[in-house]
Amino acid sequence: MADTATSAKPGHIVYMSLEAAREGQASFAHIHEIVAGLVRRGWTVDLYLPSFSDRWRRPPLILRLLEYLMVFWRVMRAYEDGQIVYVRGHVLSLPISYWARIRGAPVVQEINGPYDDVAIAYEWAKPFARLIAWMSGTQFRLADHLITVTPQLADWIRGQGMTTPIDVVPNGANTDLFHPDATCDLALPDRYVVFFGGLARWQGIPTLLAAKATADWPEGIDLVIVGDGPERAAVEAAAEADPGIRYVGRQPYKTLPGIVANSLCGLVPKNNRGDRTGTGLYPLKVFETLACGVPAVVSDFPGQADLVRDNDAGLAVPAEDPGALARAVARIAADPAAAEAMGARGRDAIVNAHSWDIRAGQTAAILDRVATATARR
Repeated sequence: MADTATSAKPGHIVYMSLEAAREGQASFAHIHEIVAGLVRRGWTVDLYLPSFSDRWRRPPLILRLLEYLMVFWRVMRAYEDGQIVYVRGHVLSLPISYWARIRGAPVVQEINGPYDDVAIAYEWAKPFARLIAWMSGTQFRLADHLITVTPQLADWIRGQGMTTPIDVVPNGANTDLFHPDATCDLALPDRYVVFFGGLARWQGIPTLLAAKATADWPEGIDLVIVGDGPERAAVEAAAEADPGIRYVGRQPYKTLPGIVANSLCGLVPKNNRGDRTGTGLYPLKVFETLACGVPAVVSDFPGQADLVRDNDAGLAVPAEDPGALARAVARIAADPAAAEAMGARGRDAIVNAHSWDIRAGQTAAILDRVATATARR
């Protein structure tokens, strides 16, 4: 793990992401929290995002591709010698990697998942799996430094024969925003558990809804679901059929802490699409849940389960097992004192070791090393 010390010689970063960082999504928090932390340490950060990042409806593919070209052009036109190009991993960022090599610009690549993630998210991408792997792997080789969000992902990359230096900087939480006393203005049930994030199958939405329908789900405990995505129709149908399911749609980033802090626990029932057991998981929602002083119930995958177990801050259950998920909810609901103790331990763990400010410090230390190595060259 990189040194967490504050950067001694702040420089200038060109930060590029082709992923639209929309408020309420994990990418929004990750990008803006790291940028804010670097700026606090004296770094100058120029952030380049697609113009549709502030719109929830994605434009057609051809318009997105044109927008990506515009982002490339803006980065290349604005770049000056001595700056570091920081790229949030995206398969279509390859042109910037080639341009940076020709330009002599140092590149740091942040990697949030394996090649297969693209095919998991987009069915149409499956026939292009080899091309996607080549484009992504080429970016990894051309980079000066790689940052992954789990140790297992770093090991996976090394297993691909990559010799590029790698550091692990997991997700984190804004501990000033996500805290046990957070409130919100939404009308919520008296006793509930919460799921928040993208409504996709790999997030475990089918397991979540099936758990609520089992006989093991505790009576009087509602399920609040926050977010949007492909599984929205299934969530809305379940909420219409079961008054114990409350779907509140997308919510602003600053509203989430109050929803989470007043819940009995946060649910992270991800499944194993994309070999999550091989590359690990450190979802943003786990850190934010624990930061609110609330236990987390997670699928038993490396990363998230380790975080919960190591700090005795929740429960890990088998993936895609609705009964096990429902019984975990029942266990937490039946013992408020134990749940409160779990939440307190989770909060302490995030504040002491997993805040976004700590992650920004780790990132700054990596950038220092890259800048020093570049200067020597």
